[in-house]
Amino acid sequence: MEAVSRTFQPDVGETAVPDAAGRPGEEARWRAIFAALADDRIAALDELYDLAAAELYRLALWRTGTVEDAEDVVHDAFVKVARHGARLAAVRRPRQWLLTVAHRCALDVVRRRARRPAEALSTVPFLVAPTDDPDRAADARTVSRLLGRLPAAQREVMLLHHFAGWTFAEIGRITGVPTFTAASRYRLAVARLRRWLETDHDAP
Repeated sequence: MEAVSRTFQPDVGETAVPDAAGRPGEEARWRAIFAALADDRIAALDELYDLAAAELYRLALWRTGTVEDAEDVVHDAFVKVARHGARLAAVRRPRQWLLTVAHRCALDVVRRRARRPAEALSTVPFLVAPTDDPDRAADARTVSRLLGRLPAAQREVMLLHHFAGWTFAEIGRITGVPTFTAASRYRLAVARLRRWLETDHDAP
């Protein structure tokens, strides 16, 4: 399965902000891909990879904090998809299901690896402002640096809610926490970012 063995290599020179949550037409495409995979049409795995790998990578990067771990998460998630086989036909919300798988893979990667000094997340920008607007570019670099200081769970909720457009109830299902917890993590993250921005970006 060629797609499973591919290593995701993001172009850090492009905008790293995910698309908004899937539209109805996109959801139909997701369901069609999952139906094809359940029917053992393995070529659909490449289509799923092209559709989902970038979003899974961003989620994994925000959760794990390292490029190497994020690449491992993407690989592990697609291995799980490939192994699921006919059971994929029973998945009601394919995109949400795959994000949940990626979230669990990210937790597994973090648990099984001794934490090592991570590269600065600012080297893989979360946000990239237009190059013809220096002020916005500077703001984006600042926000990216501060996002890297957030606890992983708060950073993940910021990605899923603020940038990807998921509701707190959906985030709770993806990450396995109550809706209230997902909302609380988001509010704490926003409060921290606001405080850091108001105090010359000095994190505690």
